[in-house]
Amino acid sequence: MDHQFTAEFEFRASRKMLFPYLTTASGLAQWFADDVTINEDKVFSFFWDGDEHRAKLATQRINRFVRFDFLNGTEDSSNQPSFLEMRLDTNDLTGTVFLNVTDSMTADDEEEFYEIWLQLTDSLKEIVGG
Repeated sequence: MDHQFTAEFEFRASRKMLFPYLTTASGLAQWFADDVTINEDKVFSFFWDGDEHRAKLATQRINRFVRFDFLNGTEDSSNQPSFLEMRLDTNDLTGTVFLNVTDSMTADDEEEFYEIWLQLTDSLKEIVGG
């Protein structure tokens, strides 16, 4: 892992409504990747532009957060695995829900990475109406 990208995106939808879009293959395929499948070992396969990227669901807390550890095919423990963590937080005063993204990235163009996430979350907002 070279860099870590973090960003926060505001939603007008409940955590309960958003959570399945972060944790299920069908939900993720609607906004995050071209296609997503899960095998019997609970390994997610994310497809972008015909390339497959496999990830294990490392941890989740219902309606709160999810973390995927990407499998790079090596058993070298000195390499920190790439990961993606998506956390749903609520502002107690306003009730606004925020999607907080922490994504390991190999590139160092944080502005470009932000633009990609902005497009992804805009797609999700269209789906959930918020």
